[in-house]
Amino acid sequence: MKEAYHIISDGSCDLPQELVKEKNITVVPFYVSFDDENYLRENVDIGIRDFYQQMVERKGVYPKSSMPSTQDYVEVFMPYAKDGIPVICICITTKFSGSMQSAVNARSIVEESCPEARITVIDARINTVLQGLYVLEAVKLRDSGMEYDAVVKRLEEMRSSGRIFFTVGDMEYLKHGGRIGKVSAVAGSVLGIRPVITLKDGEIFPSGIGRGRKRTTEKAIELLLDYLDKSSLGIGSYSIAIGYGYDYEEAVEFRERALEALHGKGYEISREEIPLYQIGATISVHTGPYPLGFGIIEKGII
Repeated sequence: MKEAYHIISDGSCDLPQELVKEKNITVVPFYVSFDDENYLRENVDIGIRDFYQQMVERKGVYPKSSMPSTQDYVEVFMPYAKDGIPVICICITTKFSGSMQSAVNARSIVEESCPEARITVIDARINTVLQGLYVLEAVKLRDSGMEYDAVVKRLEEMRSSGRIFFTVGDMEYLKHGGRIGKVSAVAGSVLGIRPVITLKDGEIFPSGIGRGRKRTTEKAIELLLDYLDKSSLGIGSYSIAIGYGYDYEEAVEFRERALEALHGKGYEISREEIPLYQIGATISVHTGPYPLGFGIIEKGII
């Protein structure tokens, strides 16, 4: 049976490959390079684990990422247009990448050949595992039987609730990648000081500093609790995930600390309701191999 409409995302969504397949999502990958010459498609030509291993082993070498091209999107959109299947394409915040513009350009090209094509391109205003949660909520809306236009409207309504609260291993990748901005004024170059960062509405903001990893991760937990405390909705109205880089075991331990803090505040949530997703190359080229934090966004169906 032909699907009512199809969900597409660029590779910033950082969803596990098996989950992408299970949920019938198409991902248009970003490219990554360690030498400025050879660009590899993430999760196609290079696995994310291999990417992190190279980052860890080749300290001082700063990889770069490149957005999907217009042609990449054309090749994904065209089969659905020819089959008469509408598409919702969710792209990383335009403040971080031109991926959405590539998708918009591709839509115009596809519409020249297929004037009846129905392709909606959405600026997620978020990225990485938070974008993944957003994409999964789009899938839930689709699978609930909600009509296409209603899904687009709901996705546009809920995206402003998205937040990422995270920290990094050190400042070097932020500096090298040009993403440090306002954070530099807070953390400076003081030895051992690391920033805690909030992403909202497509931009990053400093949310504190700490000396040492434990303090900055504790601050990320505090930011999550503060967000929930100030919300008029219960915790059950939100989708939450932990994003991590190279160190899976650290993410497991971080989740346990987060659960203890949440339960201590009376929030009822299980371990299974806070999945662990590995942050992909699109973002980690700027954060380094040790990003760690939360993504939280309002659920599509409450």
